[in-house]
Amino acid sequence: MTTTDFTLTLTTERTPQEVFKAITNVRGWWSGYYSEEIKGSMDKLADEFSFRAGDGVHYSKQKLVEVIPSKKVVWLVTESELSFVGEKHEWTGTKVIFDISEKGGKTELVFTHEGLNAEFECYEACAPTWAQYLRNKLLPLINTGKVQ
Repeated sequence: MTTTDFTLTLTTERTPQEVFKAITNVRGWWSGYYSEEIKGSMDKLADEFSFRAGDGVHYSKQKLVEVIPSKKVVWLVTESELSFVGEKHEWTGTKVIFDISEKGGKTELVFTHEGLNAEFECYEACAPTWAQYLRNKLLPLINTGKVQ
């Protein structure tokens, strides 16, 4: 069986530099729905940060393993604990990838959670939640430069 990683593409009039700046402002967009707490640094290669949502519902620790300004950011999930699934460490070892490119006078952001696919128990909850954060938090931050 072929599995497909969760991917979502966003398009904006903003520059690749502005998209990159918004992505790296993780506190500005990966928060606001579930009493999230983000600790650590997320500015440069090898930085590590943790994300916790709700009362222990979701915990993950990410390490920046690739950072190419205005082009790409990759997080490796080094730890995870999801309380709402049987395999609590499903995210561990997955990668969260932000690819930025210019297409037709616009900037395209392709988000991929590599390893998050329909075989994961959390897919039905995690995929729509990623889409919610990306469309309703990250894209407005990209377009306005302001945290919503």
